[in-house]
Amino acid sequence: MASRGQIGGNIMKLLEGCKLCPRQCGVNRENGMLGYCGVTAEVTIARAALHMWEEPCISGRNGSGTVFFSGCPMKCVFCQNTQIAIGTAGIKISIERLAEIFLELQKKGAHNINLVTPTHYVPQIVEALRLAKHNGLNIPIVYNTGSYEKVETLRLLEGLVDVWLPDCKYFDNELAARYSNAADYFEVANTAITEMVRQAGDPVFKDGLMKRGVIVRHMILPGQTRDSKRVIEELYRQYGDRIYISIMNQYTPLSQMEKFPEINRKVTKREYDKVVDYAISINVEKAFIQDGETAKESFIPDFDSRIGIFKQEE
Repeated sequence: MASRGQIGGNIMKLLEGCKLCPRQCGVNRENGMLGYCGVTAEVTIARAALHMWEEPCISGRNGSGTVFFSGCPMKCVFCQNTQIAIGTAGIKISIERLAEIFLELQKKGAHNINLVTPTHYVPQIVEALRLAKHNGLNIPIVYNTGSYEKVETLRLLEGLVDVWLPDCKYFDNELAARYSNAADYFEVANTAITEMVRQAGDPVFKDGLMKRGVIVRHMILPGQTRDSKRVIEELYRQYGDRIYISIMNQYTPLSQMEKFPEINRKVTKREYDKVVDYAISINVEKAFIQDGETAKESFIPDFDSRIGIFKQEE
């Protein structure tokens, strides 16, 4: 496992009374305690591979170099990646190995490095990125998050992240409380997105790929088109054309959704079209929409840490 004696000692101290995310557990993850995220300070990843199912300007032709981190500060009841969100799947790696994986993904032709659910590992990621960049990493870094973030944590990444890929899951805090145990979600997420826009600036593209910028994702929930409209309305009102909005129809009800019967179904085409039509009606132009059937379990990656880019550490 990682030896941290010579790597970023000061930034690693943030893990000793961890308050990286708004849960602010304050636990000493360096000593093996589990935060709300479900993991200790040991970097645990469930998958690292080229991924073709992001927005076209992220996946491109070769794929996005995704690294799925285990654990999550949100733990939404409808999570499609439950295997890793609770922190039980994945393998432990060193910071040095994480830097190597970034470089291996670049060598495989990845258009970018896509950090999926990275919040609770920001100090380790900062050090791995610095090391990888020193050793030749030169493709954009994408920060892919549920947006339950603290501005102070995001500022640790200034100058290291190029593209921000945050969710904006809810406007209604009652929904956020029921499905994500985060009654302050919209306020927190909106503040975080404001910081991301500040760091990224206006969108920059080259050869059809986003090099800098912010794409805010919103996944429509069954029966919640009114909330989806409010999310899109607020995003467009505040950020206008400085961001892209990705309107997603891929909500997939898995077995755990039996406890939440009101959302234990797929989003209908009528519901999705209603939200897209609303976005058009308020003049949203910089947006991504999804065509066809994406609410399938086959679109959920296989989190088998024994395959793909991984090699066992000595």
